[in-house]
Amino acid sequence: MQLFYSSLINESNTSFVFEKEESKHIIKVLRKKDGDILFVTNGLGDLFKTEISLASDSKCTVAILSKEKKEATQYPLHLAVAPTKMNDRYEWFLEKATEIGIQEITPIICDRSERKVINKERFEKIILTAMKQCNQFYLPKLNEAITFKNFIKQQHEGQLLIAHCEETDKKSLKSVLNTNTKTTILIGPEGDFSEKEIELALANNFIPVTLGNTRLRTETAAVVACHSVVFFNE
Repeated sequence: MQLFYSSLINESNTSFVFEKEESKHIIKVLRKKDGDILFVTNGLGDLFKTEISLASDSKCTVAILSKEKKEATQYPLHLAVAPTKMNDRYEWFLEKATEIGIQEITPIICDRSERKVINKERFEKIILTAMKQCNQFYLPKLNEAITFKNFIKQQHEGQLLIAHCEETDKKSLKSVLNTNTKTTILIGPEGDFSEKEIELALANNFIPVTLGNTRLRTETAAVVACHSVVFFNE
C-alpha cells in the first residue's frame, strides 16, 4: 500500500483537496488519474481510502470512500537524544526509530554536545517520509531542542531511564522495562553525559541502564533502545 499524508484530512470530510506540492507529486510524478485509489493518513491513526475525482496537478481532489482508526500503541516511547556532530547520523536515527515505532523525540543539548542547533523542519520531513514509507499511521512528535537541565525539570510520566557509559551500578534495560507503560529514555552525546548530568537525572528519579556490553554510538544506542522497548512489548 502506498500511503499519503495530510494533517488537514479528517472524518468530517466527504472530499479532500491536496496541497499544490503533493498534488503535483501525485499527478505528475506518480501519474495517478481519475478513479485511482489513494490511501491517506492524518498521522493521528486515521486511514482514509479515497478515490481521485479531479486529477489536477495543482489541486488533486479525492472523494473519501471509507475511514478506519488504527489502534495506538499501549507503550508510548519518548527518546530524548543528544544531536550528533554529523547530522546524517541523527537523521538515520530519526528514520529508523520511526520505522520501528517511536512516538516522541526530543533533541537534548548536553554539557558535552558538539552540536547545539538542529534543523527541525528538515528532521520533520525525514520523520514524515519514514512514516509514509513504512505504512505507519501515527506521526511521531518531534519537540524543539532543549537543554538537558531544562528537560529534566519538566514533568515526565511513566518509566524514566538514562543510558550512560560510566562504570557505576546500572541495570540492563530489559530487566527494568514494564509492559504497556510509557517510557522515557535519555541518550547522551558522543562524549556521554557528564557526571553532573547523571547525578541530576538520578536525583529526578531516572534509573541508570545499560544497553549491552559494548560502547555504542549515540545514534546506534537510540535505535537499540527503541527496538528493545518495542520488542519487549510484542
